[in-house]
Amino acid sequence: MTSGDRDKIMCFNMKYPEEGLLLAARDIRYLLGRGYPKSSAIRFVADHYGLEKSRRYILSRNVLAPNIASARNRKRVPCTCISDRPVLIDGYNVLITLESYLKGEEMWMGDDGFIRDNRGVFRSHVNDNETFRSVGMMLSFLRTNAAGEVTVVLDRQMSMSGQLALTIRQCMAGTGMAGQVINSGSADHDLKKARSHDIVASADGVIIDAVAEVIDIPACIISGDHHSRKSLYSLGAVQPDQENIEI
Repeated sequence: MTSGDRDKIMCFNMKYPEEGLLLAARDIRYLLGRGYPKSSAIRFVADHYGLEKSRRYILSRNVLAPNIASARNRKRVPCTCISDRPVLIDGYNVLITLESYLKGEEMWMGDDGFIRDNRGVFRSHVNDNETFRSVGMMLSFLRTNAAGEVTVVLDRQMSMSGQLALTIRQCMAGTGMAGQVINSGSADHDLKKARSHDIVASADGVIIDAVAEVIDIPACIISGDHHSRKSLYSLGAVQPDQENIEI
């Protein structure tokens, strides 16, 4: 990592994890850049450094081949550039990340510059106070930045997704926000079929790869809270310029 890369990371006040995890990320990045299969590269390197399951999960979500990281980063839409633009939101992806932020849990900025949590809850997720606070934060961000029509896509298989959909609809109606909430049996498929002029809100790599433009709503919100950055970590790859993140 060059001094310039380090400056980009330090201006966002991120922390570094233990040395073994940084070294593993470096080695995996090297192998991925030369075409090695990701699962094999992570297993080989993680075994070498004796990393536990939770650290392997962090590596699998955040370390990428340099060309993939760059391609995803180029799709990022700055937080202030969504005025009157339709926004299609990967509901659980955004809200679970915001929940982790509210609970003070570790957050990770991946090689592509997108922020992810390390909870891995997904199917076991249940709605709680932080869920509903996250809804308010997400909608407040969209209103503040004058988003156009908003569509929130929720995975129908998730526990209490119907309750969450109703809450979001009520919050949107209460503020006069134009849009809809879809309880989908195939959320990823619906998101990947976004129209070319839609901005998609997600940090899911498969979805990012399939769409034209992406916004990282949790990163936009977190960047406005200097106290939150104490739990934001980097694995040491090149990060996006902060001007693309700041509100």
